[in-house]
Amino acid sequence: MGKYQLDTKGKAAVAKYHEKQKPAKFDKKQQLEKIRAEYLKKKLEQTDN
Repeated sequence: MGKYQLDTKGKAAVAKYHEKQKPAKFDKKQQLEKIRAEYLKKKLEQTDN
């Protein structure tokens, strides 16, 4: 056995740790929708004034 060999419980803990550390997946469609919504809101406010 290796010096740092993990059992199943240890492997699960490591996997959970790395899952939390991984940055959120970048969703291009969602980002574009967010930008579009902000733009339309801003445009609507400008037209009201």
